[in-house]
Amino acid sequence: MNRPTDDSFIQREANQFALLNQRRFGPFFWTQFCGAANDNLFKFAFTVMVTYQLSVSWLPVSLAGLVIGAVFILPYLLFSATSGQLAEKYAHPVIMRWVKNCEIGIMALAAVGFMTHQAAVLLACTFLMGLHSTVFGPVKYSYLPRVLDEHELTGGNGMTEMGTFVAILLGNVAGGLLVAMPDIGHATVAVACVAVAVFGRWMSGRIPPLSPTHPKQTINWNPFTETLQNLGLARANAKVFQTLLGISWMWFFGAVFLSQFPSFAKEVLHGDAQVASLLLVLFSVGIGAGSLLCEYLSRGRVEIGLAPLGAIGMTLFAVDLYMASNQLPDVPLMGIQIFMAHSQHWRIMADLLLLSLFTGIYSVPMYALIQIESKSHEVARIIAANNIINALFMIASSLIAGAMLSAGMTIPDIFFWTGVANAAVTLAIFVAEPSYLHRFAAWLRGV
Repeated sequence: MNRPTDDSFIQREANQFALLNQRRFGPFFWTQFCGAANDNLFKFAFTVMVTYQLSVSWLPVSLAGLVIGAVFILPYLLFSATSGQLAEKYAHPVIMRWVKNCEIGIMALAAVGFMTHQAAVLLACTFLMGLHSTVFGPVKYSYLPRVLDEHELTGGNGMTEMGTFVAILLGNVAGGLLVAMPDIGHATVAVACVAVAVFGRWMSGRIPPLSPTHPKQTINWNPFTETLQNLGLARANAKVFQTLLGISWMWFFGAVFLSQFPSFAKEVLHGDAQVASLLLVLFSVGIGAGSLLCEYLSRGRVEIGLAPLGAIGMTLFAVDLYMASNQLPDVPLMGIQIFMAHSQHWRIMADLLLLSLFTGIYSVPMYALIQIESKSHEVARIIAANNIINALFMIASSLIAGAMLSAGMTIPDIFFWTGVANAAVTLAIFVAEPSYLHRFAAWLRGV
C-alpha cells in the first residue's frame, strides 16, 4: 500500500473517532464534509427561492425540485467514468484541491445569482456543483484504502458515511433557514456558500501528499465509450459487481423515502413543514448512527456479514412504517409539538430511525469490500462505475414512485412495496454472491 511516510501515519490502536485527529484522515473528512454540506445548502436554498420567493415562468413551482435534482445528477451519468480516470492519473490530494478551487469559483457565481435573483445562473451552478461532486466521488472512496489499514476501513467508511449524511442534513437546514431570512436571506446564503467552499479548500490544503496510482493512464475524453468500459471493468469481478448493485439498491431505497417526506408529512401524517424536517433529521441521524455502529459490530475487520443484517432491518421497519402510518385519522395540520404529543407518532418516528440505522449498517461494509477487493489502480474507476449505477437507480426510483402514485397507491403503500422489494432484491444479490450469507452466519456464531 502506497502510504505517506510522515509521522501522522504511524499505526495507532484507537477507535474511528480518533482518526479525526490524524492528518491522514481528519483534513480529508472535513474536506468531503464541506462539499456535501455546500451541495445541499445551495440546492435547498435555490429550491426554496424558486418555490416560495421568485416566480419563474420557465420553471414551474410543481417541477422546481424535480428539475433541480435532475440537473444536479446529470453529470454523474455523463462524467463519472472520466472522473475515475482522473482519480487514477493524478494524485488524490491534487484533485481534491482542484475541485475545491472550482467550488469557490462556482459559489462566487452562485452568489451573483442569489443577489440578482437570476434563476438561470443558479441552475447553471447546479449543474456545475453536480460536476464538482462527480469528480470528487471516485477520489473520496479510493483515497481511504490508500491511507487506512484494512482493519480501519470499516471505521473510516463509517465516519465518512456519517459525515456525508450529517452534512446533507445541516446543509438542507441551513439553506432553508438562511434563504427565508427577511431582506437579507439571499445575501446571507451567498456569503455562506462561498465561506463553506473557502473553508473546504483550506482543509484540503492540509491533506498530506500521495503519489498517483496510475500516472501513465491515458484519458479517454469520450464519456460514452468510457462509461461502457467502466461498467465492463466493474463486471469483470463478480463479487465487486454484485456489491455495486447492492450499494445502488441502497440509494434507490433511500431515495424513495427521502423524496416522499414532504408529501408523507403533509398528506399522511397531517404535519407541517417542521414535521417534514423532523423526518429528514431522523433519517440522517439513523444513517449516521448505523454507519458508526458498523465498527463495533464488525469486531475490528471488514465484515460483509453485516449487510444481510442491515437488509433484514430495512425490510422489517419499512413494512412496520406502513402498518403504523396506514389509515391515520384525518386531523387538522399539526406543528411539531402537537405531532410529537401523539403516542402513535412515536412508533412512526422509531420505524424511520431504525429503518435508516439498518440502512447505514447495510451500506458501510459494502463500500469497504469494494476497496479491498478491487485492484489498487482500479479502485477509482470502480467507484466511478458505482456512481453511474447509483444515478440510474435513483432516477428509476423517482419514475417508479411516480408511476405508483399515478396508479392510485398511497405513500404508505409505496413504503410497503419498497420494503418487500428490498427483501427480494437483497436476497437475490446475496444468493448471487453467497459470501455475504456465509459471513452473516459466521458473524451470528461469533466467528
